Amino acid sequence: MRVILGLSGGVDSSVAGYVLKELGHDVIGVFMKNWDEKDENGRCTSDQDYEDAKMVAGKLDIPFYAVNYAKEYWDRVFQYFLSEYKRGRTPNPDVLCNREVKFGPFLDYAKSIGGDFVATGHYCKIIEKEGLKYLAKPADLNKDQTYFLNQLSYNQIDQTLFPLQDIEKPEVRDIATKLGLVTADKKDSTGICFIGERNFRNFLKTYLPAQKGKMMTLSGIIIGEHIGLMHYTLGQRKGLNIGGVKGFDGARWFVIKKDLEKNILYVQNGEGSELMSNSCFSNDFNFITKIPEKKSFQCMIKCRYRQNDEKALLTIDGNKVFAEFHRPQRAVTEGQYLVAYDNDGICLGGGAIDGTSKG
Repeated sequence: MRVILGLSGGVDSSVAGYVLKELGHDVIGVFMKNWDEKDENGRCTSDQDYEDAKMVAGKLDIPFYAVNYAKEYWDRVFQYFLSEYKRGRTPNPDVLCNREVKFGPFLDYAKSIGGDFVATGHYCKIIEKEGLKYLAKPADLNKDQTYFLNQLSYNQIDQTLFPLQDIEKPEVRDIATKLGLVTADKKDSTGICFIGERNFRNFLKTYLPAQKGKMMTLSGIIIGEHIGLMHYTLGQRKGLNIGGVKGFDGARWFVIKKDLEKNILYVQNGEGSELMSNSCFSNDFNFITKIPEKKSFQCMIKCRYRQNDEKALLTIDGNKVFAEFHRPQRAVTEGQYLVAYDNDGICLGGGAIDGTSKG
């Protein structure tokens, strides 16, 4: 079977290539370049990744190609990223990148060169039940990346392999070291790929003009000045630059609300109920394999990647999904994703959060 592997220049996709070869597949490695701009030091952040991917392909003795999806990324992902920040939301472009690039045009390319499946180094699992395939959590729950794949379609998972689904990260590192792969000790990439090592605020203001405004409490006390609402998210405590404020104790300050119309950033001294939500909804929820027959049922949910699974009552109304949390959740943020799971760890799907409720 011919498998077209997304070889990113990281240790996970490197070992995924080795596993595929051990299983007897005909493997072709492909590097996807999704961002063309250089950082402030004149470096393109993907150049080293390309070189590392090329060296890994040589070590594994597999053919190696590169494709450029910078235009697709700009049109389908980055413009969405900017539009969400303009709306005062906090987007997760990596989720959209998976649907629109890594499992979109890349899948089409794989088919054009005779690929039977595509594969990546994601920590996810594909399982079959009653003749259908489902996206599920991997063996290494600490590295579970199903959250980032919640927007995939059934057609996309039906043509995908996840070679690391039963391997834990420490073993991946061990395999890479034993093979002498250049990526064995390479640091895992974190955050948004096109920003790299750059300061996020400096990066963002090159694309969106920031408008300063008042930073105040819900009771109307002005605490200071913010540098632009796009630079803040709910629950944030770092980077507020609030010193000792007369009349308040030494507790930390948190962002609790953004008023886009009045350009006001609301903050709270100490963490209270203002950051807690009892429910949220998504107006465009994607069910990966099939829409559940029950229109209201108990499940597990995540409202952000590193959150523990939480119980919720999910109610479906067309494409809209309403999640009532078993217990209040902190800093549920518009633009991030509500992702649902059944009790067996199957990812049912997800949708961008469009609103929350306090009661």
